[in-house]
Amino acid sequence: MEISAEPFALIEAADEEHEEQKPRSRTKTIVLASLLAVALAGAGAIGYAGWRIAAEKDATLTAPQSVGNLKLDTSEQGKSTADYLQTALSAEVDLDNAVGGVYSDGSANDVLFFGGTTLIWTPGSDLETAFELISDDQGAVTGLHDVPAGKLGGTMKCGKTKTDDADMSVCGWADHGSLALAMFPGRPEPEAATLLQQIRDASQTRG
Repeated sequence: MEISAEPFALIEAADEEHEEQKPRSRTKTIVLASLLAVALAGAGAIGYAGWRIAAEKDATLTAPQSVGNLKLDTSEQGKSTADYLQTALSAEVDLDNAVGGVYSDGSANDVLFFGGTTLIWTPGSDLETAFELISDDQGAVTGLHDVPAGKLGGTMKCGKTKTDDADMSVCGWADHGSLALAMFPGRPEPEAATLLQQIRDASQTRG
């Protein structure tokens, strides 16, 4: 009996070893499945980012003659101001093409619009850099926050900067093909954000 008992002990040990291997095999499967899921999610994110870049990169920007009740100022002073603004933006952001315009509705509160087009890899970061252009001795743009970008997508932000008379609303947008800013003296921020969407719809095309 003592001799015959030993083989049974060996068989039982083998069974125990086999049972111990099962949880390890299942754990390995779970880990591999998790890694695959992460890899697929990463590939999906990269694919979506690539699709957005391809969809937005070929943008064209113009200064339309009118936007709603705003009319482009074609006087020498208006053209000079627009040239200065787009030159300043081009010095800060490497643009392929730049545009600018001063828009008036007959009041003293002209809208100053300037922007340009190029392939932009990081729209949000480049937009914040562009806002640094709008500053004076009293400080730069403050209170920047996201606002709805409208049907063209991308990033749109608004904030305020100080002037001699009062705070002035400033808004801008950026996507993978364009970037623009606008200054709205005498206009509250909600009105400024709505006006910028209208300006963008009138000035930006793709493809």
